[in-house]
Amino acid sequence: MSALRIGLTGGIGSGKTTASDYFATLGVPIIDTDILARELVEPGLPALQEIINLFGEQVLGTDGSLQRDAVRDLVFSDPAKRIQLEDILHPRIRDRALELAEQAKTAYCIIVIPLLLETRYPVELNRILVIDTIEDNQYQWVAERDGLNNEQIEAVLASQASREERLVVADDVVINDGNMEHFYRELDKLHVAYLELASQVEARI
Repeated sequence: MSALRIGLTGGIGSGKTTASDYFATLGVPIIDTDILARELVEPGLPALQEIINLFGEQVLGTDGSLQRDAVRDLVFSDPAKRIQLEDILHPRIRDRALELAEQAKTAYCIIVIPLLLETRYPVELNRILVIDTIEDNQYQWVAERDGLNNEQIEAVLASQASREERLVVADDVVINDGNMEHFYRELDKLHVAYLELASQVEARI
């Protein structure tokens, strides 16, 4: 039986990585689409060449690797280019995520998809977990983590689905208010629930 696929999403700075790292400590396989995106554009791979064809060699560093910040700046100013970039990356990310999920030997796996609502190439999921926090926290935590200013953070938030849109599609929601003890306790509860759900699905097969 294939592992249940739990999609984990949330806005920038909401705590997605903190949540996925914690699930990993519980022995749950983590498939992070951001990591897949970086792996798919390593030098010599077809996706990188397609991106060079789209943007030019200005997006390459001196070592021939993709400069993600440069690409981000370009697509923020050109929605059409952003769509073209997504058409290069998102189908490959989806296919690789599903391939890794099929290889999982556990009851369930976590697929981290920051742009779960935005992508036109969705991964088929059994459940959606949203990590939610208030916008003030996002501004504070992203500034501390990435060194972005409020204007830059606002631009990222504007490019993503709204908090309300994510909550509408959520099967499960964990609030991250900065209290890590409570946060991890809620994730523990979900871990038990997902194991139980997987056992129920297996019993029906």
